[in-house]
Amino acid sequence: MAGLWDRYVVPRLIGFCCTQPPIMKRRAKVVPRAHGRVLELGAGGGANFALYDPAKVDSVEGVDPSPGLLDRARDAAKAEGIEFDIKEGVAENLPFADDSFDTVLATFTLCSVQDQAQCLAEARRALKPGGTFLFCEHGAAPDAKVAKWQRRIEPVWKRIAGGCHLTRPIGSAVAQAGFSIVEQDQGYMEKTPSWAGWLEWGEARI
Repeated sequence: MAGLWDRYVVPRLIGFCCTQPPIMKRRAKVVPRAHGRVLELGAGGGANFALYDPAKVDSVEGVDPSPGLLDRARDAAKAEGIEFDIKEGVAENLPFADDSFDTVLATFTLCSVQDQAQCLAEARRALKPGGTFLFCEHGAAPDAKVAKWQRRIEPVWKRIAGGCHLTRPIGSAVAQAGFSIVEQDQGYMEKTPSWAGWLEWGEARI
């Protein structure tokens, strides 16, 4: 039953939740900054594709482990005027050479990877020297009461939401991976339960 849930229900659940107006508003603050050859982590669903600036982007390559989300991403790619190449894969083991990309983008992805630190290490490896890492993620809230509820809800939430964690750090994890954060913003999303609504987004470099 868990296999059927993950294959058929989770892609629809993620596709719905991750394209709500408050989330798309934050995506729109980050995605248009991408430039050159771009790698998108967790590209399944294609929610970012319409937000890229064709004048700044040469191509977009992406990885995602979900066949259901990959199907959605490929359908979305057909509607845009940018070259997209989306592959099945995991962010912890990227099938790309060192120093390959001008931009690596992670949006609502670091919450559900198996190993966040390894994912960020791979992103850093794949970036060219001076490359840009863009992120927009939800995670551990700074308020003690909210954090307490996140810890309570997370075990159940992970099972129904494709391994999505509520308590992972965001900006501090990016910095610990060796990136220099050059711009960052954060806050709770409107019209969203606080335990799921803490976001951090920004730009980092190597």
